[in-house]
Amino acid sequence: MSAVFSSDLNADLWDVYMFANLVVIQLSTSVCAALAWLPVAALQSRLTRDYSIRLMMEHDSVHRFLSAMVFAQSSNRQPAMTTLPNPPLPDTLARTLRMQETGKTDEGVALSDSSDTPIYDVRHPTYLGEWEKSVPYVHDGIAQDDLDEPHRKRAMYLLDKHPDVKELAGPEWKTKYITVATVSIQLALAYAFGAPDGYFRDAGWFPFLVCAYFVGGSITALFGVLIHECAHNLAFKANFPNRILGLIANVGLIVPIASSFRRYHLIHHAYQGVEGVDPDLPLGIELKLVRGNKFLKALWVFCFPVLYVARGAAMLKPPQKWEIINWIWTISTDLAVYHFCGGRGFFYLFLSLWFGYGLHPGAAHFIQEHYSFEDGQETYSYYGSGNIPYLNIGFHNEHHDHMSIPWSRLPLLRARAPEIYDTIPYHTSWCKVIYDFIMRDDIGPQSRVGRSEEAHKAGRATIAAARKLKRE
Repeated sequence: MSAVFSSDLNADLWDVYMFANLVVIQLSTSVCAALAWLPVAALQSRLTRDYSIRLMMEHDSVHRFLSAMVFAQSSNRQPAMTTLPNPPLPDTLARTLRMQETGKTDEGVALSDSSDTPIYDVRHPTYLGEWEKSVPYVHDGIAQDDLDEPHRKRAMYLLDKHPDVKELAGPEWKTKYITVATVSIQLALAYAFGAPDGYFRDAGWFPFLVCAYFVGGSITALFGVLIHECAHNLAFKANFPNRILGLIANVGLIVPIASSFRRYHLIHHAYQGVEGVDPDLPLGIELKLVRGNKFLKALWVFCFPVLYVARGAAMLKPPQKWEIINWIWTISTDLAVYHFCGGRGFFYLFLSLWFGYGLHPGAAHFIQEHYSFEDGQETYSYYGSGNIPYLNIGFHNEHHDHMSIPWSRLPLLRARAPEIYDTIPYHTSWCKVIYDFIMRDDIGPQSRVGRSEEAHKAGRATIAAARKLKRE
């Protein structure tokens, strides 16, 4: 089965239409958040009440949301919250162990006859799971799996079937030039808007905001992609120059994230979905407060820059050497930006960061990558025109399967293994990803899958057993 998440229109035309809608939503959300702040601050001491939380989940209108909180202030009624069940746990681990013990598949076919490559578990060969996705107001918490994430086993399957994919690994020389060019453009715009002799110094707030969203936000979203490439050492062969290039890309972000991203992102790859270990999983407070409320989902996307940082901070790990270096570097460059570009130029970089990591098509990959739109699939790729300016960041299944392949050669990996990448669900519109995430009732921040560390280890242990069975 191959499900393609796109509209009936041409995907690129749909993106143009939805991009205009996202701009309206972004501006509306900004205004609503500003208007709502004062009454929310006045009532925030009561937000922990069960009734007010329940009202937040049930109302989509900002007006009704605030009115409901005011009502909760004066009401003595506090109805109990209904306890929701957790998503069911599949039995794929037990079936895998039984398969390896008997040497036969569920259909009774001998493993030696069913495949010319090792069968690592019952999800072979796509390694899509059998878990049920978590639905807001139906389930409590994220979905649960009883095996390890699929990418390591699928990567080994691909190497067995297509050994030539090894040739695609290695750094991409163009990345360093793209990094320097985009940072220069962003700093030049900050100077033009904020410096006393800047070309756009007298521009009004409307063109300033438009440029910060369409140009600055788009470039800032690209900075995240470039930092991602450096985190995997895909700009240079050696580790040190990749770290330095990541710091250069960080200049346009005003927040020190390059080194922390590298640290936590590599943990995410190694322990994808492992609860308490994978820093990419949403925090419990995100799940409880947002659930399926459309307004709160839009606000969640709007505030994603803060959540992105909060998830790493919630791991409570002491900073490492390169993170301290990143802090010193970013504080120094921020002071330099403020000195040469003024407060307005610095504010331009701040808005660019907020827009580019929030309600922006260039940030849609944060949702596209691991939020489950179907049962059993925890990673999705995006195949659309947005991959051109954003360096194929949409090829996320391919990236997780083979992290040593740079952005420029990920489409070649897909082309060499169409039996995998063309048969599992994928997206074709980033704008529709955001639209569906906000508007669909069955998707929300809890649309992720988690696993215990024991399940992760048990799933990994089936690899050695499968290779042993194949040798025998």
